[in-house]
Amino acid sequence: MKRFLTNSRLNILFFSLFAVMIAGVFVFQHYWMEPGERCEAEGKWYDIESRICAQPISIAEITGRPIGVSRAEASAEKNKELVEIEDQLNAQKRARDAATEAERARVAALRQQ
Repeated sequence: MKRFLTNSRLNILFFSLFAVMIAGVFVFQHYWMEPGERCEAEGKWYDIESRICAQPISIAEITGRPIGVSRAEASAEKNKELVEIEDQLNAQKRARDAATEAERARVAALRQQ
């Protein structure tokens, strides 16, 4: 009686399955793992899900805050700057108002003459 799965056929089947699995490991290594390793070696970030190599951005570049300064310190400094700007604008407005009142007084004095 002849069998379909003889020893020689089983050997060929298992060897073929082993070869396909080894080829799959090499493909996985070449197309998924090596790009990530190359990217990380360049000092960038690699996202394995989307396979994107991205340049990391410093939080200081995004916020404009110097490195080593806490959020509270930077906020307090910005608030001081804003108060100074407000004070300058108020001083300019007071000067304009004073100049306007002086001009009105001068015009009123000219009308009375």
